[in-house]
Amino acid sequence: MSTHELVPVTEASQVSAARYAAQGMATTCGFSQDDVHRIGLVTTELASNLVKHTGVGGAILLCPVCGDGGGVIDITSIDRGPGMADPGRAMTDGYSTAGSLGGGLGAVRRLSDETDFYTAPGKGTAIFVRIGRMAKALIPAAFLTAGVQVAARGERVSGDAWQVWADGSALTLAIADGLGHGPDAARAATVFLDVLEHGRARAGADAMQDAHLALRPTRGAAAAIAAFDAERAVIRFIGVGNIAMVVSEPGAARHAVSLGGTLGHEARSFREYTYPWQGRDTVAVMHSDGLASHWSLDTYPGLRARTPAVIAAVLYRDHTRGRDDTTVVVVKAAS
Repeated sequence: MSTHELVPVTEASQVSAARYAAQGMATTCGFSQDDVHRIGLVTTELASNLVKHTGVGGAILLCPVCGDGGGVIDITSIDRGPGMADPGRAMTDGYSTAGSLGGGLGAVRRLSDETDFYTAPGKGTAIFVRIGRMAKALIPAAFLTAGVQVAARGERVSGDAWQVWADGSALTLAIADGLGHGPDAARAATVFLDVLEHGRARAGADAMQDAHLALRPTRGAAAAIAAFDAERAVIRFIGVGNIAMVVSEPGAARHAVSLGGTLGHEARSFREYTYPWQGRDTVAVMHSDGLASHWSLDTYPGLRARTPAVIAAVLYRDHTRGRDDTTVVVVKAAS
């Protein structure tokens, strides 16, 4: 999956930088001029709101997903401001307390193909927008999934990589974190995903063993695979190194076991663990060590009911360590 570009927006002069970045991505993906214009309006509205309403500013996360069947641009606004006093009214078309040109968040919703948001008093706001459509679903109907991936400060590429594979009522999610940062770390992470892509008949410990051998010429990587089976209501997880998975239910959280080591260098054993997948009200969060491990969805009232894209954005906003590549991916059962 693509890496997000993070555009800080703490003053009015940075609004145009966010707009140019979003429109540049859209042009590269082959969007029509009308859609490029639409993307510019939405990004401008979201970025302007960060300056006008939060008191502290925030950031815009931009992520393109381009393919032969079409493409999408994901635009996510995150801030740690006071939150929306009246979310329902704020999302009404034409409502704008600061007189912004786009006509408020209602206009953002109207101009977008998908939207979702989370806001709470004192906990800031995250607004997710998707513009464009893919020709076919990327995941099976039994699941919803999305993630945020941001490169370490000062790096142009992320040393993390993640991917999902769909097969009927099953979903496989894999994350790799190449040692260090930059292109060499990214190369190691990509090798791990390539091994899985070309050897999908092998799973669990066999897949990890294959990857361990393939990664020997690289820096090495921490990596994990989570296989979700909706029919059997289980998750099979195998990890080496600092890739974490938390299976969160209201009032409870299971932390998956990831064994020590580094694929490609030293990994003494590979063992798969099984966890229950309850479906409704269960949220699985898998992340690299760029995200701190001490968090709980229960501290965010109503967040687990939001889409995976919004959950991932809020966790990234509040718990990224800020000095490493960060990947956080969320999986939920579809309604």
